[in-house]
Amino acid sequence: MLPTARELMETRLISVNPEASLLEVHRLFAEEEISGAPVVDDLGTLIGVITASDLIRAVQEESGTARFETGYFRDLLPYSSPDWAAGPEDFENRLAALRVSEAMTAEVLTISPSTPAPEIARLLREQHIHRVFVSAGSQLLGIVTAFDLLRVLEKLKD
Repeated sequence: MLPTARELMETRLISVNPEASLLEVHRLFAEEEISGAPVVDDLGTLIGVITASDLIRAVQEESGTARFETGYFRDLLPYSSPDWAAGPEDFENRLAALRVSEAMTAEVLTISPSTPAPEIARLLREQHIHRVFVSAGSQLLGIVTAFDLLRVLEKLKD
């Protein structure tokens, strides 16, 4: 018999607050070796998800903004170029100012604890996502990732 979300899910959830900075989230992802986390409000209600892809998108948007600021004078003076020495510090300050609520994905797919593994796999594939949250009503119970489903496949060979 194939497992359900209840049997597959990780219940030790690392969540983030929507007011956390993107730098804080980046550090959290690196320390915990994760690539995404649920975003919960002060009451513990799931309001979104923040992923490494969201961080990359925010970095690209901020990088584009910094690159095209007139303060660099690239278009105004011949042979001028950006002051790359000041770039990383300025860029870090920009990311420190950005909040999770500005970069997170608010549309979150949730499943019930009784959802079978093949259904979870189908949802992940069709939605092009790597994780789904398990909930009962408004209570967040756990997370099932693509890696959890790979574990199921590994056990099939035994």
